[in-house]
Amino acid sequence: MNLNIGNIGVWGFRHYDYLKQNRPSTVGVMRMNGTLEGYLKEVNQEATEMLETLIRQYAKAEGVTEALKRTDQLGWVLKMNSIRNRAEEVILNEIIYR
Repeated sequence: MNLNIGNIGVWGFRHYDYLKQNRPSTVGVMRMNGTLEGYLKEVNQEATEMLETLIRQYAKAEGVTEALKRTDQLGWVLKMNSIRNRAEEVILNEIIYR
């Protein structure tokens, strides 16, 4: 089975890499059952939704608003990059590396 990152998404592909390295027998069984690609698509969807939610929640909690974007673009970018990085760390620890 040749997985296409376009089909399973970035998060699905990251989880696939993790599984290949740490749980190769799980990958083998899922391939034989024909469930691997569907599972990875679900992981990608779950991670994407969680990332969007976390970014919104962190931005709200930290007062990173559209008004800040208009008045201090660089500050807004720096804060949003920090928020995105922290949210991605949560995704990696809670979804991708499980």
